[in-house]
Amino acid sequence: MNEDYSLFFRFIEAYTPSGFQGIDLNDPLILELEEMMEDHDQFFYIADIIQMRVLFTSRRSKAMIGIAPEDVTPYHFMEAAHNDDIQRLNLGRSKIIKMAQDLFIAKKGYGLLATNYKFRNPSGGYSDILVQAYIYYTSIPYSTVFFLKVHTRIDWHKKIKHGYHYSIGTDLSCFRFPDDDMLMIGNVFSDREFEILKLIESGLSTEEIGNKLFISPHTVNTHRRNILEKSGKESVAELIYELMERGVL
Repeated sequence: MNEDYSLFFRFIEAYTPSGFQGIDLNDPLILELEEMMEDHDQFFYIADIIQMRVLFTSRRSKAMIGIAPEDVTPYHFMEAAHNDDIQRLNLGRSKIIKMAQDLFIAKKGYGLLATNYKFRNPSGGYSDILVQAYIYYTSIPYSTVFFLKVHTRIDWHKKIKHGYHYSIGTDLSCFRFPDDDMLMIGNVFSDREFEILKLIESGLSTEEIGNKLFISPHTVNTHRRNILEKSGKESVAELIYELMERGVL
């Protein structure tokens, strides 16, 4: 894992036994984390996802989303999300809750999920924010699943016009400070291919897509073949279903 993010695991090791209660803001570990947040344009919070309670939020939440650390709740992210991203955000929350329920039932394990959304910033505009979630089961100090959620401003990343970064699983190498290569994970389609996928999902035929985009039906079909080749799926319908499950479409 990235050396910077090892601080999060030191934080987890230090404060899980207390259930993240009574965190000393002058603890050198907390000060080091806050410095890292400043350096990388980030903030994070830790929550008990079974009880749906935010337990601690780092101080840069105010600078990034306009909410003081002590006031941050899951509601604020729904309220601040761009209209284009609300459906994906709901799907992401559902996936996190399902992952947490599975870990709680198994009484062991961890999981990762990451994607990016546009959230309203204090100036009233919208910033592209990478959300990285690390969730894990613990029996100490009580049986629950804790949820570490890291938010990173990625407006500097201009490669994604359509589509989104998306990763899910248990590969800790994905839980690190983002770079261009990492942010392209889950976004294998070109802007035109993604545009065609959205038009197919809306019910347009090959000829209708060609007319709308001012390209020939042959070109549309070439894009369709390339899309299937990149995705490894047997049909565009199967791919669209998966992308909708992920909240990409």
